[in-house]
Amino acid sequence: MELSCKSEYAILALLEMTSDYQSGEPQQIRQIAAKQNIPDRYLEQLLATLRRGGIVKSQRGSKGGYLLAREPWKITIFEILGCLEGLDQVRTCEDEVDPKALDSKVIEEIWQEARQAANSVLQNCTLADLCEKRNSRKHLDIMYYI
Repeated sequence: MELSCKSEYAILALLEMTSDYQSGEPQQIRQIAAKQNIPDRYLEQLLATLRRGGIVKSQRGSKGGYLLAREPWKITIFEILGCLEGLDQVRTCEDEVDPKALDSKVIEEIWQEARQAANSVLQNCTLADLCEKRNSRKHLDIMYYI
C-alpha cells in the first residue's frame, strides 16, 4: 500500500485549493502547479478526473479556474484516492482442499484486514485535517534568533 505519484500530486493540489477555500476565488492550474511544483499538463488531467468525481468544480472565463466542490472538512482522503485510483476489488477464493489454496486464503484475509485498517484511517481524514496538520507544523518550524 503506497501512495502513487498521481495521488500525491492531486492531494497537494487540493491542499493548495483548501488554503484559499475561504476566499471563494478559483485557482488557475498554472498557479497551483507553480506553488506545488507539479507539471501543468499532468495537473490538468488530474483536475479533470477530480471534477468528474465531484471533488472539484471548474469555472470558465478570464478569472476562471478550479475550486473545491464542497467544504474541505467534507472531502475525505479516501474519497480522493477512490476517485483517482479506484477502490480495491476484493478477491474471493472458494474453499478448496488444496493446502496452497488454504495458505492463500489466510494471506488474503490478513491483507484484507490491513486494507480495512488503512481505509478506516483514510475515511476519517479530510482535506481540512491535512491542511490543519500542515499549518501547525509550519508554526513549529518557525525559529526566532536573537
